[in-house]
Amino acid sequence: MKTQRDKRRAQRPRGQSASENPLRDPAPIRNDGQSREETRGGEAEPGSRSAVRRQRRTGTLPAERVPLILEVAPGTDYALIDSGDGEKLEQYGPYRIVRPEGQAVWARALGEAQWADVDAVFTGDTDEEGMGRWRFPKAVLGETWPMKHDGIDYLGRFTSFRHVGVFPEQAPHWRHMETLIREAKRPVKVLNLFGYTGLASLVAARAGAEVTHVDASKKAIGWARENQEMAKLGDRPIRWICEDAMKFVEREDRRGSRYDIILLDPPAYGRGPKGEVWQLFEDLPAMVDLTRAILSDRPLSVVLTAYSIRASFFAIHALMRDAFAGMGGAVESGELVIREKAGGRALSTSLFSRWVAA
Repeated sequence: MKTQRDKRRAQRPRGQSASENPLRDPAPIRNDGQSREETRGGEAEPGSRSAVRRQRRTGTLPAERVPLILEVAPGTDYALIDSGDGEKLEQYGPYRIVRPEGQAVWARALGEAQWADVDAVFTGDTDEEGMGRWRFPKAVLGETWPMKHDGIDYLGRFTSFRHVGVFPEQAPHWRHMETLIREAKRPVKVLNLFGYTGLASLVAARAGAEVTHVDASKKAIGWARENQEMAKLGDRPIRWICEDAMKFVEREDRRGSRYDIILLDPPAYGRGPKGEVWQLFEDLPAMVDLTRAILSDRPLSVVLTAYSIRASFFAIHALMRDAFAGMGGAVESGELVIREKAGGRALSTSLFSRWVAA
């Protein structure tokens, strides 16, 4: 039986640590030892950014639309085939993959033969980095393979902490962002914080936006740049910045830099490249407040996604409404879900809240 220490070793902060495995590990909202990042408690030290108290903004709160459930259906590029008994069976391009899924507390819809007919299974039964955490029942596969999202080519990758470099539940946010960019009929600047492997950045760039992509992991930035070349979007204006997200946003505020759309996909816990500590519940309010400060005079949207936290979406919904008081528009909050192909069940993956201008 795995100890809590073993479980923690299998979890890595996403895009927030260069000293540990830096690629993020986003699991759904759960408390089963398989979460994407572990929330580390403790009181903030005096003078730390977590200890700063903020005053509540005045002004009329934005309209609200809750609950909003954004769903991903099975498709050609990706499908959740079946789930149950703590695992999920997925199709990523040419490969069928089995991975842990703590929220799948129900019984499987398909039989053992269909679950055994797979190309890769994440085992998590070694402490080594690299391919040691994957078992390949048919043939040993390479570390990467070509994938596609809505016509955008990118690289899937068998990482040592069970993820493959894309989070298909985010597709509704990407479509929403792309629509905003195209309908704006003007230059749009997008800031993608905790950007990981860059699919959101590529979607925004393809739509015509000028993109700034920030992640604290050099390895994640390298993978994202590979994806840009794979997608044949090398001529699009994307700035790739390896830095602690909070420090970057604070500096952009001082510089007077402004953005029309901001994406926030932070870990529950992480470390920056210079040892900066990120703790979601302590640092998220200040981060959301700063995103308002660096919005342009014609802002379009701020999108916040939260994985692996012990909270209701109403918590981040209230945070976002308070932060955007007096701005008009609306705050939409709820969950991202993936619709299962075999049993028709909806698998919840994360909470989200987004402010959208009027």
